Amino acid sequence: MPEIIAIDFGTKRTGIAATDPLQIVASGLTTIPTQEVIPFLLDYLKTHDVSTCVLGQPKRHDGSLSEVEEEIKKFISALEKKIPSLKVERHDERFTSKMAFQTLLDSGIGKKKRQDKGLIDKISATLILQSYLESNNNTSL
Repeated sequence: MPEIIAIDFGTKRTGIAATDPLQIVASGLTTIPTQEVIPFLLDYLKTHDVSTCVLGQPKRHDGSLSEVEEEIKKFISALEKKIPSLKVERHDERFTSKMAFQTLLDSGIGKKKRQDKGLIDKISATLILQSYLESNNNTSL
């Protein structure tokens, strides 16, 4: 079974997570500068079978789309041109950054490590992917 990857898109940094081959567990892969995401994915796809890329869909409290949505649409367009075989799906990412930070707090990681925004982005991508997996399992029951 192919992997699924998730992207927590940011204008500067982007967190990336992937499932195991059985699509059961989401794990954080990395956080990289956003302009390096497509080259990273092209390289990753050389050694991994990936069917789907889940991009977080940032929404405000009222459900309207975040201001970064226009940048995400440009990224999706570039991604679909470079890797047309990769299916792109969107998944609500509200509160994932807050949940990622809380995860760091709960894990007892020191203050200096908690200030690493790249770590928060990677955890956010993992939370987006895990939520996506859970929502798809619930709909197939």
